[in-house]
Amino acid sequence: MASTYDKEKELTGEVSLLVERALPEVDVLAVELVSPARFCVFVDHPGGVDHALCQRVTDLLRGYLDRYAVEVSSPGTERPLRTPDHFQDALGRSVALRTADAIHGRKRFRGRVVAARDRTFRLATETDEFDIPYENLVRGNLIDEE
Repeated sequence: MASTYDKEKELTGEVSLLVERALPEVDVLAVELVSPARFCVFVDHPGGVDHALCQRVTDLLRGYLDRYAVEVSSPGTERPLRTPDHFQDALGRSVALRTADAIHGRKRFRGRVVAARDRTFRLATETDEFDIPYENLVRGNLIDEE
């Protein structure tokens, strides 16, 4: 049986391909399984995300409704981070994240993104710095600093 992490990666690939082909200006930031029967798609658009855009994306995902309840949302202030570009845009910002495999004995981290490379990003916590491979990332989100 596939893990939640594996299922999210599979759904992210499928949904991204479908949405970004039909709506090239839309960026699928993440797909998160909220429950075994429901997922949420976080999208972004240069002009912003409004109800009409969420409805257009939802319409594209009608083929999933026999297996899942589908939600489409803007990223909000604690936007999801999954890719090198996302982490590049988050340089100097605070993030919270979870990894699939332990790194130095831990799977949960809070800190500042200090570097974003092709395969890894560097996170500075209060006590240490960690190089984390993107492929090990389960979830990452900006922390609202306001």
